Amino acid sequence: MSDNPSGKTTRRVLLKLSGEVFCPPGGHGIAPVELAEIAREIQSAKRSGAQIAVVVGGGNMIRGGELARGGVTDQATADQMGMLGTVINGLALREKLTEIGIESRCLTAIGIPSVAEAFIRLRALRHLEKGRVVVLAGGTGNPFFTTDSAAALRSIELGCDAILKATKVDGVYSADPKKDPKATRFDKLTYAEAIERQLRVMDQTALAMCREHDMPIVVFDFKKSGNIRHAVEGEDIGTRISV
Repeated sequence: MSDNPSGKTTRRVLLKLSGEVFCPPGGHGIAPVELAEIAREIQSAKRSGAQIAVVVGGGNMIRGGELARGGVTDQATADQMGMLGTVINGLALREKLTEIGIESRCLTAIGIPSVAEAFIRLRALRHLEKGRVVVLAGGTGNPFFTTDSAAALRSIELGCDAILKATKVDGVYSADPKKDPKATRFDKLTYAEAIERQLRVMDQTALAMCREHDMPIVVFDFKKSGNIRHAVEGEDIGTRISV
């Protein structure tokens, strides 16, 4: 939590968007309709007065892991290609937010000075305090780490109250609900349960980091209108993972 100039406590959250939210199911690239929907939902959430940082994935652009497993390139290079994919998404989101009147900045963990600002913790905090949406691209800036790990890292660095993981399902299930009709949704989980059950909410590194720093995670369906705002405002939706 942080204090704004009026003396009121301001909620600060980190919204994690996978690359897949930028395109229709099974699609690739950036679909204007999907991008506009994401921007409108963030715009609505911003009206709550919260400070919002957004970590974007890049799976709609390129899946580095698949390239590495297919022998196209080594893992380090594949991951770097994936990081560049997240920068494309980050720039697109920044531009769309700006277009609809939401001041925002795109900061990258990899140096591309002619394209976006470099991620510097104090700079990102200053942008948040000025009411700007901060779009964080480039993952952690290192190969062998996912954008889930980047979300965990940045949320801790920026002193966020929670990670809000936007997905295409309404929470965490015991199994894939699309494949198993008996799959049940959890309202709450502990970090230990999520790790032990290998529920694939986030990768193990990200979950361990969140557990160590007591960073709550809320997994929710972003496709339902208003859900990003509900999550930002701390309403009881989706699945909450905490101590």
